[in-house]
Amino acid sequence: VAILCIIAAFVPTKYTIKREIAINAPTETVYNYVRFHSNQKDFNQWLQYDPNTKIELKGNADGQEGSILYFKSKNIKTGEGEWKNTRLIKNQQIDFNLQFISPYVFTAGGALYFKPQSTDKTTLLWEFKSGKNWPSNIILLFVNMDKIIGGDIEKTLKNIKLNTEKL
Repeated sequence: VAILCIIAAFVPTKYTIKREIAINAPTETVYNYVRFHSNQKDFNQWLQYDPNTKIELKGNADGQEGSILYFKSKNIKTGEGEWKNTRLIKNQQIDFNLQFISPYVFTAGGALYFKPQSTDKTTLLWEFKSGKNWPSNIILLFVNMDKIIGGDIEKTLKNIKLNTEKL
C-alpha cells in the first residue's frame, strides 16, 4: 500500500478532455440551442442511454446562468446528478459544473466554446475537466478517461450538429 501511495504522489490529479466539431449553422443558432437544458434530452448522449431518465429543471430560468438540469437514471452511464450553467457569454461560451451523485460521486467542470467560422458555420469546442485527489489518482494510471468520456462527448457534439443544422 505504501508503494502505491508513493507512486500516486507522482501521478497527475487532474485531466482535461477536448473535442471539437464544425457545424453548418450560425453561431447564434448553435449557442441558443445548447444553452437551454430543455434541449439536452435531444442531444446529450448520456441522457439518451436511458429514455426513462427523470429530468427536472431547477435554479434560475432555463438557458440562464445558474440554471440547473437535474437528471436521474437507473442506467449506470447516466446515473444521477446535476449540470449547472455557471457562466454564459452570449454566442461565445458556456461554462458548466457537473455534480454526480450516483453511481459514482465526483465533480467535473468545463466549457463549451462557440467560434464563428463564417455567417453560417460554427466550430463548437467542448472542454471537460475533472480529476482524482491523492491517493485515489493512482487509478488514472490504469483508466483512460479520454477514451471513456471522449466518445460520448463526440456523440453529443454530432447530435448537436445534426439538430442545429435542421433549425
